[in-house]
Amino acid sequence: MNLSKWIRQIHRWLALAFTAAVIFNIVALIQKQQAVWIGLVALVPLIFLMLTGLYLFVLPYALKWRRGVGAS
Repeated sequence: MNLSKWIRQIHRWLALAFTAAVIFNIVALIQKQQAVWIGLVALVPLIFLMLTGLYLFVLPYALKWRRGVGAS
């Protein structure tokens, strides 16, 4: 498995972790148990989700640039 496939798989699992953290945060809000750390729980997967998402976004452009397709 190459690096791109690993990052794509990690990105998918991070999306699930972020969704679970948001649901956990909503349940805590409904039960009025809001604390600062509960709000920060969703930020941890969100930061890594952003990094892997940026990599996946730039990947096709980087491949074109490395192959020289976009060169004039």
